[in-house]
Amino acid sequence: MILSICPNPSRDCTLELDSLNVGKLNRVQNKVETYSGKALNVAIGVARLGGDSFATGFMFDDGGKLFEERLKYENVKNKFVWNQGSVRVNYKIIDNRAMLTEINDKGDMVTRDKQLELVSLIKDLSIDANIAIISGSVPRGVDAEFYYEAIKEIPENVKIVVDAEKANLAAALKRNLYLVKPNLNELEEYIGSSLRTKKEIILATKGFLDKGVENVIVSLGADGAILTDGTNSYFCKSASVAVNSTVGAGDSMVAATCVMTERGADKQEILRCAVAAGTASIMTPGTNLFYKDKYDEIYKRLRVEKL
Repeated sequence: MILSICPNPSRDCTLELDSLNVGKLNRVQNKVETYSGKALNVAIGVARLGGDSFATGFMFDDGGKLFEERLKYENVKNKFVWNQGSVRVNYKIIDNRAMLTEINDKGDMVTRDKQLELVSLIKDLSIDANIAIISGSVPRGVDAEFYYEAIKEIPENVKIVVDAEKANLAAALKRNLYLVKPNLNELEEYIGSSLRTKKEIILATKGFLDKGVENVIVSLGADGAILTDGTNSYFCKSASVAVNSTVGAGDSMVAATCVMTERGADKQEILRCAVAAGTASIMTPGTNLFYKDKYDEIYKRLRVEKL
């Protein structure tokens, strides 16, 4: 079983515009609403690839039932810690150049008692898990240290995957992790300098590997991704496809990574599947993630090279 931990679910509203004119009237060409959050996206991606998927995290009374309905439709088992208040709404604005502008809400307050309740639930659920993934932001009332609290009770035999930024990632790195997945911008921010070559990117991952991370996947957007464990490194170039939305591409990569890891695939196959899922995701509008038929089609076009 793959356990996905979502601290901050969101209702994502994707607005497609002819162009974004700041300070002026903008007319919506298309609107897509989905019920997600980074780790919930991963949970859905896992299920679409045939994995045994279970989702947990914080959920809110106002709007939360719609998330349960979607997860049921996607064959994702779930159990949440419920809170008063509303699920946050995130706005994704895409113009005719596929340029993405994001406006993300913080989320309603979660009390300390509820945080401890989720830590206890994660401890119980992870007993049956092979892989646990935690990703995304945290709601109000929850600080970055929760990332460490959420994973410290997970059994040592469970592979832990983290996709987070800044303080959340730093807190998670207090425990040895199986894998982290920064994108190129996040990696550059982490080390404080620009990265221009594959060699520079691989060297930059040393900061994670030295902190006990076993594997690092760096998403390079349209250029593909690099997977390294510090000894062996691989690159997979993305296929050229029409871009509808880049939202959820990283979550799709994480989903495929988790599924193939659980199935015992080698690193080259893991990377190939991750890039196939991420590439298939950008072909769908809004945050609808990838569909299995597009994933299979793109997978056949990809090749992995050892660096």
